[in-house]
Amino acid sequence: MLSTIESVNNVVNNFIWGVPAMICIIGVGLLLSFRTRFLQIRKFPYAMKVTIGRMLRKRDASDGALTPFQAVCTALAATVGTGNIAGVAGAIAIGGPGAVFWMWISAILGMCTKFSEVTLAVHFREKNADGDLVGGPMYYIKNGLKKNWHWLAYLFAAFGVLTVFGTGNATQVNTITTAIDSALINYGVIEAGKSGTLNLIIGIVLAALIALILLGGIKRIGRVTEKLVPFMAVVYILLALGVILLNIKNVPGVFASIFEGAFSPASVTGGAVGSFFMSMKKGVSRGIFSNEAGLGTGSIAHACADTQKPVKQGFFGIFEVFVDTIVICTMTALVILCSGVSIGYGEAAGAELTINGFTSTYGNWVSIFTAVAMCCFAFSTILGWGLYGTRCIEFLFGSKVNKPFMVFYSLVAIVGATMDLGLMWSIAETFNGLMAIPNLIAVFLLSGVVVKLVKEYFENEGKK
Repeated sequence: MLSTIESVNNVVNNFIWGVPAMICIIGVGLLLSFRTRFLQIRKFPYAMKVTIGRMLRKRDASDGALTPFQAVCTALAATVGTGNIAGVAGAIAIGGPGAVFWMWISAILGMCTKFSEVTLAVHFREKNADGDLVGGPMYYIKNGLKKNWHWLAYLFAAFGVLTVFGTGNATQVNTITTAIDSALINYGVIEAGKSGTLNLIIGIVLAALIALILLGGIKRIGRVTEKLVPFMAVVYILLALGVILLNIKNVPGVFASIFEGAFSPASVTGGAVGSFFMSMKKGVSRGIFSNEAGLGTGSIAHACADTQKPVKQGFFGIFEVFVDTIVICTMTALVILCSGVSIGYGEAAGAELTINGFTSTYGNWVSIFTAVAMCCFAFSTILGWGLYGTRCIEFLFGSKVNKPFMVFYSLVAIVGATMDLGLMWSIAETFNGLMAIPNLIAVFLLSGVVVKLVKEYFENEGKK
C-alpha cells in the first residue's frame, strides 16, 4: 500500500514540480518583476530601511491585529524552519552545489512575488465574526477577482488545510525529535534506536505547548514569535559564521562549485548528479519550500498587521525572502560545503548533513546548540502554519471550527514524533506545489492592482 502511495505521489510530484511549476513560479516572478520595474532590486535599500525601521519601533496593535513586527515574525516563524536546514541539505545532495544558485534565482524573483502577495493580502483583507483581521490568497481571490474565479479560493484553502499537517506540523516535529535524539546519542545519554518512549514524551509536551499558544489567539502567537524568531535566527547565523570563518580557505572553491554546478552538475558531483534540470528543480522547489514565495501563505500572517498601507507592509515580503533564503539558506549551504563533510550526491539527505557540517568543525559539543536551533526553527514553523491552517479552514467552514481544528492540529505533533516520515516529506512537497498553482494564477490576474498600488504609494510618498 505504502509503495503504491509513494509511486502515485512521485508521479504527481514530478509533474507539479516539473515544467508547470517552473513556468508558474519563474514566469509569474518575472512578470511581476518587469511590471514593477524590478522593484525588489530598484527599491531594495528603501525596503530594508522601511522594514528594519518599523521592526525597531515598539508599539501596541489594535484588537484582533498584530504589530507590523509581530506580523513579519509570525510569517518568518513559518518560513525560517527545517527547510533552511534539512531542505537545503537535501537540495545539495540530490541537485548538487548548483542547486544553491537556483535557490538564489528563485529568491530574487520570489522577493517580488511575496511583495505582491503581502500587498494584495492587506489591500483585500476583511474582519471575521470575532473582529480579527483575516486575509491571504483566499480573500484576495474572493474580493479581488470576479465570481467565476472564486473556485480558486476554495481550492487554495482546501490544499492549505491538507498541507499544514505535513509541511507545518508532522515533518517539523519529526525534525525536533531527530535533533534531540542525535544530541543525546552523541552524549551517550541514550542508545541509538532506543528513543521511542522519549519521542512520545516530546510529542505530548509539544502538543500541549502548541495548543496553549494557538488557543490563546492571534495576540499570543504574535508575542511568542516576536521573541523566538530573532533569538533563533541570531544563534544560527553566529554558529554558521563560525564554521565559514574557520574554513575560510574553502569559500572561493565552494562558490566556484555553486556557479559551475548550476549549469554543469556532473562536473562538480562526479556524474552522480548529471541533470541540469534536476539541479534547477531541486533548487527552486526547496527554495520555495523554505521562503514560501509563490505559495501565498506568508501573506495570511501579514494580513493581520495593524497598518493602513498595503505597499509598506509588502516590503516585509522582500525582507523575509532575503533573510530566509539569501542569508540563512546560504549560510546552511556554506556550512555543508565549506566544512568538507562527505556528501552522498544523488542520495536523499536531511538535517543530519547540516549537523555533520557543524560537528566536523566544532566537535560533538556543538550538537546541543544545533539541536536547540533546530527545535526553535521547527517549533516556530508549527506555530506559523497553525495560524495558516486555521485561516484556511475558517474560510471553508466559518470560525466555529477554529478551536476544534487547533486541538486536532496540536495532537498531530504526537504522530510526527513517533512515526517514520520519509514519505511525508515528499507528500508535503507535492501539496506545496498544489497550493502554489491557484495562488499564482490569482497573483498573475491581480498584477495590475499591485502596479497601481505601488504607483499610488510612491506618488504619495513623494508629496511628503
